[in-house]
Amino acid sequence: MEVMKVLHMNGGVGETSYASNSLVQRKVISMTRPIMEEAITALYLSILPHPTTLAIADLGCSSGPNTLYVVSEVIRAVENFCREMGHNEPPEYQVFLNDLPGNDFNAIFRALPRSTEKQGQCFFTGVPGSFYDRLFPSKSLHFVHSSYSLQWLSQVPEGLEGNKGNIYMASSSPRSVIDAYFQQFQDDFSLFLKHRAQELVSGGRMVLTILGRRSEDPSSSECCCIWELLAMVLNEMVSEGLIEEEKMDSFNIPQYTPSPLEVKAEVLKEGSFSINRLEVSEVNWSGNKKTTEYNGHQSRNGNLHGEGYSVAMCMRAVAEPMLISHFREGIIEDVFRRYRMLIEDRMAKEKTEFINVTLSLTRNPA
Repeated sequence: MEVMKVLHMNGGVGETSYASNSLVQRKVISMTRPIMEEAITALYLSILPHPTTLAIADLGCSSGPNTLYVVSEVIRAVENFCREMGHNEPPEYQVFLNDLPGNDFNAIFRALPRSTEKQGQCFFTGVPGSFYDRLFPSKSLHFVHSSYSLQWLSQVPEGLEGNKGNIYMASSSPRSVIDAYFQQFQDDFSLFLKHRAQELVSGGRMVLTILGRRSEDPSSSECCCIWELLAMVLNEMVSEGLIEEEKMDSFNIPQYTPSPLEVKAEVLKEGSFSINRLEVSEVNWSGNKKTTEYNGHQSRNGNLHGEGYSVAMCMRAVAEPMLISHFREGIIEDVFRRYRMLIEDRMAKEKTEFINVTLSLTRNPA
């Protein structure tokens, strides 16, 4: 799998697009907003004289309403703080929106005129490329934000030949597979930190939210269940002759969901940043902050069937380009019909949550 080519969310604004199926991601951005506000206001206070321009980068911005929601919230926090401090002229904003080249940048820029009407002077630039590479000149950024992006790896780890029947880490995966995924995460995240350290000014801030886990077991169900259900669908279709077994065994998701301790260890090892906050939160699969009460059949609000559909559509918006690239487009409707049924069944029986690891960092003096 060539991650640079196939790792992108479904574009456009249709029924299966990421723009129409990213409620969970928006909820997570809202939940972590206080950490972002704290970081951006602390940054503004630390720069004397107060800056006339702030350079802000959103890495892994994707497309759809969440992209400009992030930017709006960052700018709103600065504007509110400026009013509170009696600063009559807030800074201008240079905003960089980054994602891989396959991202639907056109949809973002078509939405710009409507989204900037109530903001200060903003100058937007699209930056296609991997955030595991250098993206910006040295010491050119003040603030970096990334949400639900850094769990994606730069490539499928090597050495996964023994992971037959799985598409990700699972309880049945050999230890060598777990180790390969962890090594790829370490390599990638250390590169990310190294490059951002070069691009941020001294005292610059980063707020990163990563899909992660609480457990120290990388194959725990809290982070792997959603992919295990998809693997069950694909294995069922192999048994029915709809998918080739060889294709199934060679398909692996390029993702690693780290624990807080793993994230902290990499930051300390790289050494360029101080950790201001490291927090863990959860959001249920359907996008609610707290999981509703279950009686074994339906959620308290009686909307489990709809929630299962929403979760399946959210995962489709994320995974469909990878599935089409590896298998074929003709199986997609069948895959996600079956997947929806498994998700609904799991949500009826268990507490189902995504775990978020959020950290706020300050660039140390060089």
